[in-house]
Amino acid sequence: MARVMVLKGGTSREREVSLKSGAAVAAALREMGHEVEELDVGEDFLERLPGMAGKVDAAFLVLHGRGGEDGTVQGALELARIPYTGSGVLASAAAMSKVMTKTIFRAEGIPVAADVVISRRDLDAQGLEMISQGIGRDLGFPCIVKPDREGSTVGVSVAHNLDELEKGLEEAFFLDELALVEEYVSGREFTVGILGKEQMVLPVLEVRSSRGIYDYHCKYTTGMTDYLVPAPLEEGTSGLLQELALRAHNALRCEGVSRIDFIVEEGGRVCCLEANTLPGMTELSLIPKAAAAAGIDFHGVIRMILESARLKTA
Repeated sequence: MARVMVLKGGTSREREVSLKSGAAVAAALREMGHEVEELDVGEDFLERLPGMAGKVDAAFLVLHGRGGEDGTVQGALELARIPYTGSGVLASAAAMSKVMTKTIFRAEGIPVAADVVISRRDLDAQGLEMISQGIGRDLGFPCIVKPDREGSTVGVSVAHNLDELEKGLEEAFFLDELALVEEYVSGREFTVGILGKEQMVLPVLEVRSSRGIYDYHCKYTTGMTDYLVPAPLEEGTSGLLQELALRAHNALRCEGVSRIDFIVEEGGRVCCLEANTLPGMTELSLIPKAAAAAGIDFHGVIRMILESARLKTA
């Protein structure tokens, strides 16, 4: 039996989902016989952290978005010498940034969509209208606008013309200092999970959204999305996605669990979208669904993640 501190909630826009995931994880850990303390990570987290050192064997992270999935909490736990689940500081920070993730993927030969990166400095120097016209010329329409460091498609929009592009950029810059605008890749959406210390590659899962894009509403509303696992794919394509997912996981130096998202065009072109280092653990979450298809129940998923807990510094 281990003494486990479940870190949940947080202050990001994904707080409610994190609370649900944390409750599910804590319940499973208790059913498995562990001593569990649940902690809602708020503004006073650093003040409370020193008192936890030596009282728990591991922290189980079920935080999403900024202030939990971006390396900040991971760094605090390293300083407090509390082992924790999931990826370390560097991997968490790199994966949280869509721009940095794509930079690493390109360097590793992992296919990604064409894009344009815009900073707030660019915006101040050139103006919204000139930047939008340049993006429209370089990428064409439709295109996808994303804030750099938000999860669960928060702030993501599809622009079909200059007006929508300007609105999308305004929303992205409201949330972040950096915006990523990508070519619109039309195709089927897939995700592949990597689980545990042994880096088990889970079956490919296909996501079919009723809204055409797998946005925040579809992710967390029952009945809005169909999930097919194992995905109905040719063996060669399925194997390719699993291979690319493992390469992406290792390129970012992820640990414990990750979920790598893809789009596959009708002609077979594959684009890797992003990596999630603390994927959701609710009843609608994709890692538990994919694991179940591999014969691993929810308790098994939680056990494998907990066993990966460690300090990532020497």
